[in-house]
Amino acid sequence: MNCQELRPVLEEGIDRQTLTRIRARFLTVNAGRLERSMQAMSTRQQQVLRLLPLLFHVNHPILPGYVSARAPAGLDGFEPNAELLAEAQRLSRSFIYQPRRTLEPRAIQGLYLMGSLGTVAQDEQSDLDVWVCHDPALPAEARDALRRKCDLLQQWAAGQGASATFFLIDPAAFACGAREACLTSDDCGTTQHYLLLDEFYRTALWLGGRTPLWWLVPAYEEHRYGAYVETLVSRRFIRAEDHIDLGHLGAIPPGEFLGAGLWQMFKGIESPYKSAIKLLLTEAYASEHPQVDCLSLRLKHAIYANRLDLDELDPYISVYRRLEEYLLARGDRERLELVRRSLYLKINRKLSRPAPTPIRSWQRQVIGRLTREWGWDERQLASLDGRARWKVRQVIAERSALVNALTCSYRFLSQFARSHQAESPLSGRDLSILGRRLYAAFERKAGKVEFINPGISPDMAEETLTLVRTEEAPGEAHWALYQGSLNAREWSDYAPLKRVRELLPLLAWCHRNGVVDGGTHLSLYAGDSGLTEPDLHSLLASLRQLMPMPLAPVTEQDLLAPSMPRRVVLLINLDAPAPAAAVAPEDQVASIDQLVLNSWNELLVNRYEGDHGLLDCLRDHLVALPDDPSTAIELHVRCLGNNGLAIARRIDQLFVEVTSALRQAPGSRYLLQLRGRHLLLDLTPGEIAYVPLPDQAALFERLSQPTDAYRPIQLDRQALPGQHLATVLGHGRPDCLQVFYRVVGEQAELMVLDEHNALWHQRQPFRDEQSLLRPLQRFLQSVLYRHNALLPLPGRSPTGMRDLLFYRVLPGDGREPARLERRPPPLSAASDPYYDVQAILEPGEAGRAHVTLFCNHREFSELEHGPRLFTEAARHILSQRAGGERYPCYITDLDLSGLAGQAAQTVQYLRYKARLEAGLNQALDRLSHTALP
Repeated sequence: MNCQELRPVLEEGIDRQTLTRIRARFLTVNAGRLERSMQAMSTRQQQVLRLLPLLFHVNHPILPGYVSARAPAGLDGFEPNAELLAEAQRLSRSFIYQPRRTLEPRAIQGLYLMGSLGTVAQDEQSDLDVWVCHDPALPAEARDALRRKCDLLQQWAAGQGASATFFLIDPAAFACGAREACLTSDDCGTTQHYLLLDEFYRTALWLGGRTPLWWLVPAYEEHRYGAYVETLVSRRFIRAEDHIDLGHLGAIPPGEFLGAGLWQMFKGIESPYKSAIKLLLTEAYASEHPQVDCLSLRLKHAIYANRLDLDELDPYISVYRRLEEYLLARGDRERLELVRRSLYLKINRKLSRPAPTPIRSWQRQVIGRLTREWGWDERQLASLDGRARWKVRQVIAERSALVNALTCSYRFLSQFARSHQAESPLSGRDLSILGRRLYAAFERKAGKVEFINPGISPDMAEETLTLVRTEEAPGEAHWALYQGSLNAREWSDYAPLKRVRELLPLLAWCHRNGVVDGGTHLSLYAGDSGLTEPDLHSLLASLRQLMPMPLAPVTEQDLLAPSMPRRVVLLINLDAPAPAAAVAPEDQVASIDQLVLNSWNELLVNRYEGDHGLLDCLRDHLVALPDDPSTAIELHVRCLGNNGLAIARRIDQLFVEVTSALRQAPGSRYLLQLRGRHLLLDLTPGEIAYVPLPDQAALFERLSQPTDAYRPIQLDRQALPGQHLATVLGHGRPDCLQVFYRVVGEQAELMVLDEHNALWHQRQPFRDEQSLLRPLQRFLQSVLYRHNALLPLPGRSPTGMRDLLFYRVLPGDGREPARLERRPPPLSAASDPYYDVQAILEPGEAGRAHVTLFCNHREFSELEHGPRLFTEAARHILSQRAGGERYPCYITDLDLSGLAGQAAQTVQYLRYKARLEAGLNQALDRLSHTALP
């Protein structure tokens, strides 16, 4: 072959012979790479690759991939030779090839092989990514049939030991930037049209059909590709139907570099070495914008110059040379060394070990020359060849280098995009998904278990580890993990693999990263924590059972929503002894270590301890619940130590029951009793909170607070044991006033559940039921009168009418703490005399209320009497009593419209009533005692 450089100039004239020589040089390189690809394949895999053009060219029922006689077939410009037909007949003996006689266009314009086949990185597991370029005029029905044919060929290839994937390409649509979402096994979606085209031109192997028109346009004419091609066709230097046009690389939009950066950062989560190289190449390209000298253009220039050395033209070697050139110019030796390690690991020819065959492969020779060029010694080679045995320290160091390289490139591309005001080709949806994937994989935050092994080492499990708890100062304990089996005298001589304050974050880190497995021997020095080796092994077994690794991939649907818990593990009393005096299981909880796996595959740890640790954990668990009740959270509870099973069962029961209460009645309240104290949970979605109530008085005060709407009160099964209050609280009804009384000796306990389920409570002397209930009845009827006056008139749907019901609380029969007996309303004859005391409250200064009393219609106001209001009203009341009788005075009517408008709740009336009555009766008592002789 002529060794001269081919440099056609359009204006000086081009002959067909030059174009033929250009095409022949490309085909020479193509043939050399195809031959290399065959060398690394098994016999059956070679058969798949050789037969693919024929299987797309013909439709024969006894050959693989047959769909129907009408399925698209025919590969442009292809005619099988005798050797290929013999290969087909060895596959199906009765096959007889019949050449196509028709001149109609062939359905398949070209077949191309993408990926690492024919490169220095090819191995036995390399995939066959095949682009099937079809006639753009194929109707939808024919495309569907062609897709089914590809699926059948994929299945057949798998049976031959070849992993093949077929991608349908409409050349006309692709050249315009429109294409199917996925075109390679690690495709970039729609983010990198030009960069994908660059990769195609520099790596694709032509299997049959039309050759790329791009071959015939010199690299120095790329900027006027369209005009050049138009001249070639119009002057009949070439026939358009002999070539396939997928577009050119004259200009790459700046936004595509940002899209590529995001995509490669995402791919770096699982394949960091490959992504680091691709991201650096994108950075190198962006640094040259707008005159980007793509590798495909360099390849074309080399072929035109007749530099056809397959080693130097190898796609991976050419990428390395470009990155070496870029990084040396920047003085970035650290990232250059990472690129070299990445290339060496990708090629995967272990030079520190003898060659597996007497004949050294060409890949081994190529990487051998490179490592000698880099000055690597046997120690470096042995370290990389032993990557499968890399453990924690090596993996952490390598991850740091990888993350640094990825981050550095991404920052460069982000700054590039801002300076060029580039718009990313990703949609807002895709940007959100990629951003959240990156956040979940790389972002550090409090409580998050870091994943340090993104495809760096296949097995990080250590054979022997030592786990130590030390306390350097009171309250300053920590846990440390050491490699090997160490004793107390040796710890200070070694740096730990990891040191943390609490035990669970360390165990979770070991589990998440595979540092500990079933074969790891662990020595434990637990200090005064009480943790034993059986406990430790039980914990690790629980982690393996409840959080199996590896984790399932995160779906796009999960990433489109905020992260939410999927699986929660609560480990109780992990390294803290339970209180010795506790009786109930829930009172034996000294600490809770929480492990959460969320929908973004983040593993999070948290610790709760102290008097309110259990309630804090429960509250945070409820707050984190997903809004959709059908989305379940797996909850697992484990407890160490004595009575561990009972404690775990009780806490699991508590979490399940409170969660159910929240789901069934959002906005309700849940009453608990822990360590002898009441706690009231407010189950308002988004505002979950709890209030400690140290005694019965605090409980009654809290329950008497007004609310905006009816709010049920649900009781934990251990709350208010044997108390009548449990029965009363369980009897709440919306829009109903319920009066309960219980006789205790000479006292009666009065309780009212109002329309919003607020509880009012009072004790007073008991004489009989009528005298006890009648004053309260009169007051509540006046409250109801005020409420009903605001309702629509009859005939206008008078909703909101409230019942007034009465109950007596009777002692239980042994099975229940108390029972309720419905009582009729107290009788009140029209002639039954009673003293009318009405109160009106109006707003005053500094939140005070001004009180005006009307005692049998005589007015007593603060304006007139000031601080002696109650005394003067009491004096008047006493003067109206025959013989100065001493008995309590009751408010019969109360107006709060000046304070609460029309929205006053019954419990508010009752609370003000109790305060006013207390003031009046104290004054009556003082005056009565003063009047005594």
